[in-house]
Amino acid sequence: MSTLFGLPEEVRFCRRCVLSNQRPLTRSEYTQSADSPLQTIAWDAEDICSACRVREEKDRISWTAREGALIELLDQHRGNGTTADVLVPGSGGKDSIYAAYVLKERYGMTPITVTWAPTLYTDWGRRNQLRWAARMPNLLCTPPQELHRAITRVAFRKLLHPFQAFTIGQKVFARRMARVLGLPLVMYGESEAEYGGKPVSASQSPLRSDPVLPTSDPYLGGRLYADWRRGWSAAELSWYLPDPQPWAGTIHQLGYYHRWVPQAAYYYAVKTVGFECAPERTPGTYSKYNSLDDKMDDLYYYTRYIKFGMGRATADAAQEIRSGHLTREEGVALVHLYDGEFPQRFFPELLDYLRLTEEAFWSTIDRFRSPHLWAREGDTWRLRHQVQ
Repeated sequence: MSTLFGLPEEVRFCRRCVLSNQRPLTRSEYTQSADSPLQTIAWDAEDICSACRVREEKDRISWTAREGALIELLDQHRGNGTTADVLVPGSGGKDSIYAAYVLKERYGMTPITVTWAPTLYTDWGRRNQLRWAARMPNLLCTPPQELHRAITRVAFRKLLHPFQAFTIGQKVFARRMARVLGLPLVMYGESEAEYGGKPVSASQSPLRSDPVLPTSDPYLGGRLYADWRRGWSAAELSWYLPDPQPWAGTIHQLGYYHRWVPQAAYYYAVKTVGFECAPERTPGTYSKYNSLDDKMDDLYYYTRYIKFGMGRATADAAQEIRSGHLTREEGVALVHLYDGEFPQRFFPELLDYLRLTEEAFWSTIDRFRSPHLWAREGDTWRLRHQVQ
């Protein structure tokens, strides 16, 4: 049976969590066209995914030694408290609050935080961002809004990826601001290895690599950069490209030095700044405190369900199984109950933002259903494979 995006034809599910082998790895946005194949999560002969293997490996790590390495790193950059000495990127969600305040309160650093604005702030997400910034400086970048809308719209139509413009900004803005501010240390939160985003181990380097622009034919939103230049200036587009200026600094991940537990980050954020979860369960899952800053989050996770057969409940349950907060049986039940639920709550606003009719929206959605994952039965689409 034919597959889209180069996904594995045989669908297999991890025996420990609820991920399938269709889970894509992170890749450079600048190489993504409508025809470029994806790489998928590392999978071993025992049907265990790489994220579960990372969790297994974390039990063997000396976190005392890792904290010692963190203190040594911070001592190299620690200032006298009159100016910032570490830059922490984030939106003001639970993880970025945790990272910034642990560095400040536990280790005596003086962070400055930077935020690449969500596409469409939720009310509670904006309030959390202001709470995050209440006791430390925050630089909020709102990129050219019509360009951001255009990249988002094109990425949805060409890649079914309505989050790409935001994702790019998250990656490139922090490094640019560290260079502008003369700060040689940037500290992100957890590693993508926690969720199966990279085929690495828990003992990977703590360093996070800079995005790299291909030497020829880079893409933005699945459209060639040269085509974007017909309507937008190089200065406007530069907000979505890696900073070309040299910077003598390093980008680290706090999750390398601390045993990262998302639920612990949530409770810490509640206690520290009064972090506010969403007022209702998030569509497509059972939780209401993950990825809640941007109205586009709802649609992004739904598009992943369409492309890869795994939605938001799968992502949440897999992580909570690995953290020991759910059994696999409970995770499977939650996936069956909520995965793929259509995110209706912001749908009219998102259609307006994308400048799409409902007909054009569903036509685009259906183009990205891979035949090996989806079967059409009358007017209804059905997933061929579900976790059991």
